[in-house]
Amino acid sequence: MKRQPLGPLMIDVAGTELTDLDRERLCHPLVGGMILFSRNYKDPAQLEALTAAIHDLRQPPLLIAVDHEGGRVQRFREGFTRLPAMAKLGALYDQDRVAALSATSDVGYVLAVELRARGVDYSFTPVLDLDYGPSRVIGDRAFHRQPEAVIALAKALGEGLREGGMGSCGKHYPGHGFVIPDSHVELPVDNRPWKQYRKTSSHIAN
Repeated sequence: MKRQPLGPLMIDVAGTELTDLDRERLCHPLVGGMILFSRNYKDPAQLEALTAAIHDLRQPPLLIAVDHEGGRVQRFREGFTRLPAMAKLGALYDQDRVAALSATSDVGYVLAVELRARGVDYSFTPVLDLDYGPSRVIGDRAFHRQPEAVIALAKALGEGLREGGMGSCGKHYPGHGFVIPDSHVELPVDNRPWKQYRKTSSHIAN
């Protein structure tokens, strides 16, 4: 096992097991972590073996992350609890805030416990974008349109994550806003008039 400081880069691998080339790349001094995707998952036992192999490469061990939010962005499904889209928790918040915060904390706990049990260190969650409606990439991944609701629900999710042994890693900053295209594949442009943009920004700031 190599002893070397963690570098600034987070990389990925192609399959469900490490190849010799994967091990070489993961041991590069610029690498400090690895992100997993659905292509890296077959079942819980395979995932546990893969994360153990990654952690055994170096000391301190590489950090292993995943986008595992719930709803349509949940990389591991079979063998894991199907978590709700965050917008469902936001809808519950409008009806019963106490129940929504409790449910959100429970979701965070389940998310953390199941991932940690299989060797995943943390998930990139919660989504902190405001739900303005048109964004194709955000949609029901956002808790709510109102900043106060997003803050309360994100805090509750974070409390559940911590109870389950996992930190929080909020995204996206400054948010996708009113733009429609998916920034992973297109250049998003906000075509609203400046006055309308300023009006919305002032509302959020207040």
